Amino acid sequence: MTVTVRQAVVDDLDAVLAVGHQTWPATYEPIAGADYVAMGLAKWWTADATLPALRAGRVFVAEVEGQVVGMASSGPLEGRLILWKLYVLPQFQGHGAGSALMSAVLERAAEAHDEIRLAYLDGNVQASGFYRRMGFVELGREVAGHGIPDSVWMSRALTPSPEEQS
Repeated sequence: MTVTVRQAVVDDLDAVLAVGHQTWPATYEPIAGADYVAMGLAKWWTADATLPALRAGRVFVAEVEGQVVGMASSGPLEGRLILWKLYVLPQFQGHGAGSALMSAVLERAAEAHDEIRLAYLDGNVQASGFYRRMGFVELGREVAGHGIPDSVWMSRALTPSPEEQS
């Protein structure tokens, strides 16, 4: 299976939203429940929430045979670069699409930043393992409350350490 990653365009909106609507229930219902999934889809997986990132060139898509099978988006928060989303359709997970998306995000991010951060919900074992394999280290946890698992914040340096340069 050949995975191709490219910068998303506005015409990819429906495909990007479909990735979210297909991945969120499978990912988050077991961890945080159906209400959390419904809230997240209504808040973060709409045209209004997604179009600004598409227009700003902050979204990548992964394709297999012309079909969008994953997406990743990043953007600023309080002067830092955050990986906001990285999702791959369940049937395409484990075939390199997530790694290819992460590589594209990291390459672009390194042009202007020395670090990238992300958060995942505690209990998302698949995300935890993936991000650790990609070189991210835990920074701390943010308590959500109301029955929602904590957010686990992670970081990865984008510039080589002095040891790596020598």
